[in-house]
Amino acid sequence: MENRFNLSLELINDYKFTIDFGGFGELITDEAKPLGGGEGPNPSRMLAASVANCLAASLLFALRKYDNEPGKVTADVEGQVERVEGRWRVTEIDVKLYLGKEQDCFDQLQTALDAFEDFCVVTQSVRSGVNVNVDVYDLNNTRLKHGDS
Repeated sequence: MENRFNLSLELINDYKFTIDFGGFGELITDEAKPLGGGEGPNPSRMLAASVANCLAASLLFALRKYDNEPGKVTADVEGQVERVEGRWRVTEIDVKLYLGKEQDCFDQLQTALDAFEDFCVVTQSVRSGVNVNVDVYDLNNTRLKHGDS
């Protein structure tokens, strides 16, 4: 894992930016209307996507540690923005992770479920200010883990 990383932002117009990830390409972000034009995800959505992506990768790592292959992994994310002391803040992110196989297909499933969140760099970095709730489901939509921060 790299200890330092770089990216750059450049204003296009109004509240629309290009984020340059170097060899990984560029992404357009924008604030929602009426402030911006809504032509790309805003930073709050990027934060929620980063949390979900990191959790999914951590879950994959934990499952694969026990030679499990989880199939198609997907996630649904819902964020909550509220006024806190007069300023808008992301206060909650709910993440639902879905595995592509039934729970009986996994070895050491409970061990992996108990550990994976602790290894998610992004989630653990934001949890002091944002409530992150994580649920995990199998292919049959059986809830395997229910948790709030």
